[in-house]
Amino acid sequence: MIVRSISDIEGTDRDVESASGTWRSKRLILAKEGVGFSFHETVLYAGTETSMWYANHVEAVFCVEGEAELTNDETGEKHWIRPGTMYLLDGHEKHTLRPKTDFRVLCVFNPPVTGREDHDENGVYPLLTEPEEAAS
Repeated sequence: MIVRSISDIEGTDRDVESASGTWRSKRLILAKEGVGFSFHETVLYAGTETSMWYANHVEAVFCVEGEAELTNDETGEKHWIRPGTMYLLDGHEKHTLRPKTDFRVLCVFNPPVTGREDHDENGVYPLLTEPEEAAS
């Protein structure tokens, strides 16, 4: 059994600030836990814009605080995401988030992330894996 709080990971290598400065992700469950998914609390900052494309992952996102405009960059379709709303990127959709306020979400990734990922120039997380000995 794993029990972990946000305060347990603040300031550790699980507390990741993006190179772009548009988000901060506290990664509660990672690939090294060996459960088949990762789980994060992420805050995207008000007034920023983040374009993403999870070419290697499926992500489910549940909003717990704030508001953001989500754009499907492939279709142009826009959605307002507010507390209690979820979205699932089951088709690896290229998308952009524009938070109106600080936007706090809970995210699940499959395959799980290692915790070292950040978006590349295409908005993609690389598909990183843990060394065999660390995964056990």
